[in-house]
Amino acid sequence: MRNEEQMYALFMEIARADDRIRAVYMNGSRTNPNVPKDIFQDYDIVYVVRDTQSFIEDKDWIHKFGKILYMQYPDENPEYPNDKENHYGWLMQFEDGVRIDLTVQTIQFAREHIHDDKLCRILVDQENILPPVPEATDADYHVKKPTEAQFLACANEFWWCSNNLAKGLWREEMPYVQDMTNFVVRKQLEKMLSWKAGLLTNFQISVGKSAKYLYKWLEADEYQAYLNTYFGGNVAEAWAAVLHMCDLFEQTAVYVGNRLGYAYHAAEGKAARRFLEHVRNLPKDAKDIYLEIKK
Repeated sequence: MRNEEQMYALFMEIARADDRIRAVYMNGSRTNPNVPKDIFQDYDIVYVVRDTQSFIEDKDWIHKFGKILYMQYPDENPEYPNDKENHYGWLMQFEDGVRIDLTVQTIQFAREHIHDDKLCRILVDQENILPPVPEATDADYHVKKPTEAQFLACANEFWWCSNNLAKGLWREEMPYVQDMTNFVVRKQLEKMLSWKAGLLTNFQISVGKSAKYLYKWLEADEYQAYLNTYFGGNVAEAWAAVLHMCDLFEQTAVYVGNRLGYAYHAAEGKAARRFLEHVRNLPKDAKDIYLEIKK
């Protein structure tokens, strides 16, 4: 597997040999000093070019980067918008394990958008066609302190949508339950846990995509409790995981609310939790939903 030094040398060699390429910059995880390095980090490389069309039409030039195992042309996907005249990309997995996410951008587009991502480092710009770029930082991705309205909306969304988990689990519609859990309800839990991590670090950290770095700031047992909220296709397992999720969300929401001076609506959570537990015990031949509201 080629190392960083070899890859950067290759990027520069290709750029200097091609008069159409006027500058090179990089963004992504390799510019972020807070991301641990490992063998799966890709290279997010941008070539700033006179025009994109000649690169798009040339089907062979990308093979200069190595022997491609498989790849994707994201701007050719009819499901997504594109702006090929200004930028075009290739996602390439190579046989030696290296992955490159390569983009060509016109000079004007690069000048206008290079500051969109602060995780940016200019590798070469001999003609000074690009504006100055500050030192790469992940500050744009730091957890932001929530307003009280955001805090309350997060809690309300979690508890309200748990209703959908209840009916989905009772019906044993596991594809629906998985989608509702992971794309709606879990996102509120991620948000609340991220705010806790932010509070523990004065909001100076990023928890990464899908909150994958939460383990760095949560206690080991708390992080394990979070992992225990994941489940497979077994209904009984899913019920247990969902109730674990409710416990963890309430504990975290109380902590975050207390630290920020926001009033967590505990009664709302308790009512939603009672409904979940009632539906869990509801017979499969039930003709009515009945829930006794206990004081």
